[in-house]
Amino acid sequence: MAEGTPKEEKTADGNRRGFLKASVVASAALAVGGIAAIAKVADETSGVETTESTSIGFPRFLIQDVQTKQTANVNTMTTNDYLTFNYPLDNEPNIIVKLGVAVANGVGPDQDIVAYSDICQHLGCNPAFVHPGGAGPFCNPNYSAKVAAMYCCCHGSIYDLTNNANVIGGPAPRGVPRVLLEVDSNGDVYAIGMAPPTIYGHGPAGSDDVSYDLQGGTPVA
Repeated sequence: MAEGTPKEEKTADGNRRGFLKASVVASAALAVGGIAAIAKVADETSGVETTESTSIGFPRFLIQDVQTKQTANVNTMTTNDYLTFNYPLDNEPNIIVKLGVAVANGVGPDQDIVAYSDICQHLGCNPAFVHPGGAGPFCNPNYSAKVAAMYCCCHGSIYDLTNNANVIGGPAPRGVPRVLLEVDSNGDVYAIGMAPPTIYGHGPAGSDDVSYDLQGGTPVA
């Protein structure tokens, strides 16, 4: 049989190259799809409840009250029960509370446990927790909260804990940062990161860059 002409040989080589290229692309697509499927299965079968993914660098910290050493557990916390803990640095107070009503980003069987920075976004004072209908702190005992709130005695800033700690009174320019939470299979609650804005005193005021939260102190152990 006569050998193919140069034009025929060139066409054949082009076809072979096209086939190999298509095979490589298809294999890569299958590999990526397989990885995505594996990741999805791992997430669905982990048995761990999280509010959302955290940024790299934040410690995973079992929440315990700084005074009583009581561990935060979704099975033992009752409505208006709260604990204070330091995170992500060992001198930065936060509050975790069971609200008794389901809220966005709440964890636990009732989706009502949330945690927020206890450093006011106005001038850095430490607000106090006030449960609905409860009297205000010593600085304003006449205040009666309509919702679970944090009340700052320094200048009267009030944060609504049922609505992402948004400001509902006073001079604070923005809500306090939310602590990202994770619940393990035993019901214990862990802090795993911070949502923006940055904690008061870290980076530019109101910045969304939470990496500033890890600067200027010692991370919790």
